[in-house]
Parts: sequence; C-alpha cells; structure tokens
Amino acid sequence: MNQHFQHDVLVIGSGAAGLTLALTLPSELSIAVLSKGDLANGSTYWAQGGVAAVLDDTDTVQSHVEDTLNAGAGLCREDAVRFTVEHSREAIQWLIDQGVPFTRDENTSPDDAGFEFHLTREGGHSHRRIIHAADATGAAIFNTLLAKAKQRPNIELLEQRVAVDVITERRLGLDGDRCLGAYVLNRTSGQVDTYQARFVVLACGGAAKVYLYTSNPDGACGDGIAMAWRAGCRVGNLEFNQFHPTCLYHPQAKSFLITEALRGEGALLKLPNGERFMPRFDPRAELAPRDIVARAIDHEMKRLGVDCVYLDISHKPADFIKSHFPTVYERCLTFGIDITRQPIPVVPAAHYTCGGVVVDQHGRTDVPGLYAIGETSFTGLHGANRMASNSLLECFVYGRSAAADIVAQLPQVSMPGDLPGWDASQVTDSDEDVIIAHNWDELRRFMWDYVGIVRTDKRLLRARHRARLLLHEIDEFYSNYKVSRDLIELRNLAQVAYLMIRSAQKRKESRGLHYSLDYPELLPEATDTILSPH
Repeated sequence: MNQHFQHDVLVIGSGAAGLTLALTLPSELSIAVLSKGDLANGSTYWAQGGVAAVLDDTDTVQSHVEDTLNAGAGLCREDAVRFTVEHSREAIQWLIDQGVPFTRDENTSPDDAGFEFHLTREGGHSHRRIIHAADATGAAIFNTLLAKAKQRPNIELLEQRVAVDVITERRLGLDGDRCLGAYVLNRTSGQVDTYQARFVVLACGGAAKVYLYTSNPDGACGDGIAMAWRAGCRVGNLEFNQFHPTCLYHPQAKSFLITEALRGEGALLKLPNGERFMPRFDPRAELAPRDIVARAIDHEMKRLGVDCVYLDISHKPADFIKSHFPTVYERCLTFGIDITRQPIPVVPAAHYTCGGVVVDQHGRTDVPGLYAIGETSFTGLHGANRMASNSLLECFVYGRSAAADIVAQLPQVSMPGDLPGWDASQVTDSDEDVIIAHNWDELRRFMWDYVGIVRTDKRLLRARHRARLLLHEIDEFYSNYKVSRDLIELRNLAQVAYLMIRSAQKRKESRGLHYSLDYPELLPEATDTILSPH
C-alpha cells in the first residue's frame, strides 16, 4: 500500500552535506533524511584525505583562495571560492564541537586550546591546511554526525529509500514552479510512497558511476542532478569530471582510493622500471593538481602499453607509514602488498563531479523550495578542476548556509496540501531485467572510452548517439514496468551522461579536467557551460 508522509524538510541523501544541514536546522522542525541503501553507503564515509581550511596562523584566506583559483584553471567563481574559504574555520569548529576526532599534533597535549591539530598538505595547496582523522577522515566525520542525528528525535533517518522524482506544482498541472515533495521507492515494501515537504534538499552526491572505473561507491549515479534537471533546473560545467590519479589497481580491490595525502608526505609515482616521470610533466611533480597527474599517468600507460603505474612511499620509515596511513596500509596488506616495502599499483579512476545543479550561495536551485548541496550542486567553487579536500568543506559550508536560508523562509512557506499518490496502475512487473544490466554496462563502457580523460569530437559524437538511443530505450522501459532501484539509477545515469556529453561538445578548448585533442589550446576567456531544460 502506498503511504503518504509529511515533513518540514525532506533531505535526499545521508552524507556530509545532508547530515550537516539536518543537524543545523532547529530541533522543532520535522526532518526526514533518506538513504537509498544503508546510511553509510555514500561517498563521505570513504573519504580519506581530510578537509581543507585556513586554520594555521601562517596561512591566510587569500592564499587558500588563490590556490583554489589556480587549480580551477580560470573557471572558479571567485565569490563562491571566497565565501567558502571565509567560512572554513567556523565550519571546522562546528565539526570539532560535534566531536569529530581529528588527529592532534603530536607536539601538543589534548588540553591545549585552539586549532592544535595535525595539518597535512595535498596537491595544489601552498600550505599545510588539511585537517584530518588519520587517513579515514570521512568515516570519522560521518560516524560523528550520524550519532548526533540519531540523538535528535526530530530527525528521521530512513534507509532503503530511493527517490524517483521530486514533485513540483508544474508536474501536477498547477500554476507555479514550487517543489512540494518527492516520490520515493521503499525497497522493503516495493511501493512508491509520497513525501510532502515545505522544503526539499538534494544531497545525493555525484555521478562518477557513469564511468567504468571509479573510486565511488555504487550509489553515485547522479540522482540529484537528473531529478533537478527533470524538475526544470539548469545544470553547469558537467564536462568537468575529476579522475583521481591513484586508485588501487587489483582485480579484487573494486574501488579503493589511495589518498593523495601519501603524495603530500613524499610518495613518488614511478613507471614499472622504477623511473619517476612526474617531473617531466610539471615542476610540482607529484604535488601537481589532479588533472595534470591523471593525464600524465594516462599518457604513460598508453605510451608504454602498461596496465598501471606505481606509487612508492617505501623510502619513508615503516612506523611513519603505519601511523599516518593505517587504512591504506591494512587494505593493501589484504591484497599482499606491504606498502612499507613495496610500491602500490595504481590507475586513474573517475572520482568527482565538478559540475552539477546550478545554485546560489544558499544552495537554492531554479525551482523554489528545492535546494542542492554537496557534490550534487554547481556552486562555482571548483571551476575546471577541484582542488584536493575542498569538496568536504563545500558540504559543510553550503549545508549550513542552506539551513540558515530555510529557517529564514519558514514563516512564508506552509505545508503543501495533499499530493496525489504514485500511479502504478498502467505498469507491470518486468521479466526483462537483463536489459537494465546490459544497458548499464554499455553506458559505463562507452563513457569511459569516449568521454574519459582525453576526448575528441569523433568520440563525443559517437557517445552522444549511443546515449540518445539508450535514453529512448530506458524511457520506454520506465513507462511500462514497475520501478526498481536498478531502473531508477540507470535512468538517472543515462540522463546525466547525456548532459555530460552535451557539455563536453560545447567546450571548444582544453581547460582543467576537459582535455580535447581537437582543441588543445586554452581560449582567452573562461566561460561556464550552462544547460537549461527549457
């Protein structure tokens, strides 16, 4: 039986951005936080490196801003960068107040006041400004925020709930564009329930699962971007997909990331013969921004015809490696790799979606009542290439900013009236789920081959034709059969893939993460790629 629920705020996504917003909102509001799998299934939990922020007296807001602008290859929106960095210290203080166990500096005692924490450095940063919890920062942050949310009786945490689409006045044939709620598949009951809300927040993460090789968990399917697009929101800069340079290359490893902090602490990239190669590509060598490092690895792998390159930190003391990188050490050891004595085989993998749903500094989208925060959104912070550890910072700063904006609007927004339930009267159970599996594999493979680290017009055109055909097939399937998580994700992934391809075709230059053999030069003026559904 389809059910109806009412909440003041519906948060779709249970990662850093969604939990931050839920915990920042007043305790008298009724809040639902949805996770389409287990609560820890999102990208936040797996983040290793840390959070970039101006915390040290030798660092400055201006320095962090300039580093971000440089990494973004001229395409960052400076107001968004400055807004994020200026609020970085208070965001970190909020996390400390929640109880996040960041790694302290060994030279201070636990009783010391202030920011007496160990700070590390990552690619593109001119200072040590990455606050972290060993090499499992995401898990430490997520577990802390989740424990806090569970203590709040006004926050309902719901697992196995897959959002199908947001509900707008326009969708219901009413005058206006306001978002009124969402249709959500309950994977336990198999029914699509109706969630009414005064405000809906998309905190669904990115879309790196559109690629065959990715560091992301299985749920990173661009759900929020696709739902927002169908609701009438613009999207921006979706051609900029960051490939993390160093994912563990091992048949059983699936999607294990080797944190950039290893390179920050002196790890070297080497060819199979033990030769370093990064100094040939950039004077910053291993600490160059991720787009440069990923392209260099891709170039060397193709030049030599090898399956991977190697990341070597074995020249550092074993105790140092084990204490600073316990997660990487233990995980590699399970695959027979002792990183204190051996180099780590690595390959680039799709990691972060720099573009997304166009929002303002409060996370507001083009649809009133609908917000997008975290990796789902396009704030202008990342430009053409996200700088390491700015992404978690964005989640906290914009999660808190969106919460403040919702509070300011509360007096003017009442609960929407009863919404119509989900109509499944015209569909049947599918007996052809093999089509979903086949389309899923085909989509991810041609995106990797044609819309990957290096692109050409011919490859993009080929990808666009395939994506258009897939979208047509998927829409037909969606119209005739009952929805499932696999079908919902495939529908969203195909939509976002098509938007990525269109965005890449519009950019006639090579900038940051978008590198085209047909347009290797940089255009004199940097402009965003904005697509509108209208």
